[in-house]
Amino acid sequence: MYNDQYGRQVLTETDICNAYMVDTDIVLKNALIEKSIKFDNSLNISNVPTTIVYKPETMSINSFDELCQNSWFMPEEYINFNIAQYVLDLCVTEVELQRVGEELIMFQEREMFPLLRYCKYLVDTMRKHNIVWGVGRGSSISSYVLYLIGIHKIDSIYYDLDINEFIK
Repeated sequence: MYNDQYGRQVLTETDICNAYMVDTDIVLKNALIEKSIKFDNSLNISNVPTTIVYKPETMSINSFDELCQNSWFMPEEYINFNIAQYVLDLCVTEVELQRVGEELIMFQEREMFPLLRYCKYLVDTMRKHNIVWGVGRGSSISSYVLYLIGIHKIDSIYYDLDINEFIK
């Protein structure tokens, strides 16, 4: 296994064989592989992977990064979700509205609304499947918007945390 110039993991035939020797039920969906592999039906592999033969990209690393940043793997309902209205509707006081408005402008200036939508999708998915996540740590706890979405449980207004600590 190795990483290409874009940081994607590319599996060799040996990597795939080793993975199946350890766990025959492993799912290698859309794995990038070095070269095409034909699976023998007599092996009785229940989850034959849908592999993608690795082809080196010809685009620049910056173009590849931009392409990846614009490709969010989440349901359509979250891609078009009005995240700004959602968090504004959660505000109860004028102070909360002021803070959320200020933060939303900062997020919008940095084109981070897709990230906020993904955070909402992630939290909804974790709640749906009863997955426990942390209370919050680092500079993200200074964002009241992330608190309202559910990323962390630290009320940055209550603790008078400056949003500029998060968005530097």
